[in-house]
Amino acid sequence: MTHPLIASLRGRLIVSVQAYPGEPMRHPETMAQIARAAEIGGAAAIRCQGLSDISAIKGRVQVPVIGLWKEGHDGVYITPSLRHARACVMAGADVVAIDATDRPRADGRDYAQTVTELKREGALVMADCGSLEDARRAVEAGSDIVSTTLAGYTGDRGKTEGPDLELLAGIVQEFPGVPVICEGRVHTPGDAAAAIGAGAFAVIVGTGITHPTSITGWFKAAVEGARA
Repeated sequence: MTHPLIASLRGRLIVSVQAYPGEPMRHPETMAQIARAAEIGGAAAIRCQGLSDISAIKGRVQVPVIGLWKEGHDGVYITPSLRHARACVMAGADVVAIDATDRPRADGRDYAQTVTELKREGALVMADCGSLEDARRAVEAGSDIVSTTLAGYTGDRGKTEGPDLELLAGIVQEFPGVPVICEGRVHTPGDAAAAIGAGAFAVIVGTGITHPTSITGWFKAAVEGARA
C-alpha cells in the first residue's frame, strides 16, 4: 500500500529548490524563502539538498520535504552512503532521495543494503534512476518512489532535450503499481503536462522554476537569436 504522504503527491507538482556552490542564492535562508514561495504557488512537496537547506526549508513549509545530500561530483554523489541518508532524515527530510545505480558507494554498501537499513528505521526512500535496470533494482529493494532523475547522466542512456519520456513510460509500464516520478529537464509547463500524459505519478521541476541564472540564459539566447 502506498504511504499516505506519497499518495498525497499523485498528479501534483514537486519543486526542486537547489543552488550550486558559489552561486548568489547559495544560502539556507534564501532556499527556504524560495521553497515557501513555491509552496504558495501550489507545490505539493519540496526537493532540496544539504543538511542546512533541509532543516531551514522544513522549518518554513508545511508540505513534505524530499531531502538529499550531494557530496563529490563523480559516480554516486547523491546521498552516497547510509550515513548521508540518515543525516538527511535527522535534518528533517520526510523522504530521502538516493542514487539507485549499481555504482560503488562511499561506504561499500550496495543500494539494496542501504534501503533495507533505512526502511528498518522507518524512512521513506526515493530512488534516483538513470535506466530501466536502475528502476528494477529500486523496486526490488523496496523503494517507495522511483524517479527518472539521473536519466542522461549515468552513461546508460543518451541525454534527451527534455524529460526522458521513453524511460518514464517504460518504468510505468513495467511497474504499474509503483509511484514513478518524472524529474530531469522538465523546463516548461508543456514538458510537465507531457510527463503526466506519459504516466508520471508526479512531476519534479527544478531549474525551470528555481534557477534564475539558467532561465535568464534561455531568454537571452532567444532574444539574441531573434535579433540575429
